[in-house]
Amino acid sequence: MGRPLLPLSRLWQTIAVLVMVAVCLGAGSALQRAREARYEVPPIEEDSLYITSGRALRFMTAGYNALAADLYWIRTIQYYGNTKLKTKAEGTTPTAQTDYRLLYPLLDLTTTLDPRFNIAYRFGSIFLAEAYPGGPGRPDLAIALLEKGVRERPDKWEYMQDIGFVHYWWTHDFQAAATWFLRAADVPGAPWFLRSLAATTLAEGGDRRSSRLMWQAIRESAEIDWLKNEAERRLLQLLALDQIDALQPLVDQFTQTNGAPPADWTPLVRAGRLPGVPLDPSRAAPYEIDASGRVGVSRRSPLFPLPVEPQRMFTPPFA
Repeated sequence: MGRPLLPLSRLWQTIAVLVMVAVCLGAGSALQRAREARYEVPPIEEDSLYITSGRALRFMTAGYNALAADLYWIRTIQYYGNTKLKTKAEGTTPTAQTDYRLLYPLLDLTTTLDPRFNIAYRFGSIFLAEAYPGGPGRPDLAIALLEKGVRERPDKWEYMQDIGFVHYWWTHDFQAAATWFLRAADVPGAPWFLRSLAATTLAEGGDRRSSRLMWQAIRESAEIDWLKNEAERRLLQLLALDQIDALQPLVDQFTQTNGAPPADWTPLVRAGRLPGVPLDPSRAAPYEIDASGRVGVSRRSPLFPLPVEPQRMFTPPFA
């Protein structure tokens, strides 16, 4: 599987460092509170990355590169999570370029410190490709990170599969996706389904069925729980798209009859068109109807935002 999440020896090293950091932060917090009692607290404008050269950082942490990589990975996760929460909050209008500007540099530093850091490549590419506001919407950087991993580990068919996935789902370049699936299939130990995935991508690229096959394949082959859970979430998103396809005609018919879309589901439930307020597949929130009458998932749903579906590679004759 490659590099484990955190080997036991490195785990204890990391814990020791974090304990020391916590002690320093505790002392610093006391001083900061004393300072804030006398002086006005300045607003926090932005996060910063003081070291941007991976080579320089490797030199500075010589002998402790793997430990430094773990610490930078922790910072990456914190940065991504905090930024995602901020940008998904109601009423925020910043741009992906400024919100997530440090994400790729942090991932690049992490994987330069430890070029065999498996989860940094795989999780990092998902973070980078995720559409705004859930991520920066940078599939190009996701591919660049994974290609860096392939250069370091040409035996990792998973990275090649992931590049194919990014091309399929985000750039909608089905030819490139199939090429990478086939390249992954040629790696010793790669699963059999990759060749079938390549053929399906070429024949049915953009079809919801092929998307399901892809995520089911990732779910079945993933050795990391987070990836399995992400695949499950993506499959629920596809189910949500199916359900929206069924709900939208009901809203459209109501709009045509009444001259305006319903503000919520109450009129349709009272009219017997629905047995109750429809929840999305996550069961966390009901579907919402916007002012124009379009059905979608709530911003409060873990399925938000739904993916923009790619167009099919071809339109069958007489379709």
